[in-house]
Amino acid sequence: MSAPNRLQRSLARLGFLPGPLRRVARNLVLRNAVPLTGTAGLDFRALTSERSEIFIANKRPVRNHIGGVHAAAMTLVAETATGMVVGMNVRDDCLPLCKGLRVRFRKRSTGGLTAVAELTPEQRDLMAANTKGDVNVAVTVTDEAGEQPIECEFVWAWVPKEKTRP
Repeated sequence: MSAPNRLQRSLARLGFLPGPLRRVARNLVLRNAVPLTGTAGLDFRALTSERSEIFIANKRPVRNHIGGVHAAAMTLVAETATGMVVGMNVRDDCLPLCKGLRVRFRKRSTGGLTAVAELTPEQRDLMAANTKGDVNVAVTVTDEAGEQPIECEFVWAWVPKEKTRP
């Protein structure tokens, strides 16, 4: 098993907090790191090196003209779930990049949406062993009625960070 990366170390610092406060603090840290997630009000419900679970409520700032979660917000919650689980595994000397995505809108959503993304042990090992590569990250998005209004495919790459010049 590889050493914890920067994101894992940052979240581990919150471990002393009681559960409800830890969740609030985790949301603040991650929303600050990726400001659009704060604007959309994403709730980072679970985040480990194997799995992420993120919720977006059906509130006015993310609604479309028919009262559901906007297509862009649906895509955002799925992209964020996949990106965060990749971020929990990418080496400190690398940057994660969304290389491609495909979203199929199947039906109207009911209420808020939960996106769950997972990496396999093989994918995690690949990220730990290489400074460059890509993985297809599985994500499932369900609404409050238990339906899957969208189907998504995300390909995440990681590349070496450019060295800063003096």
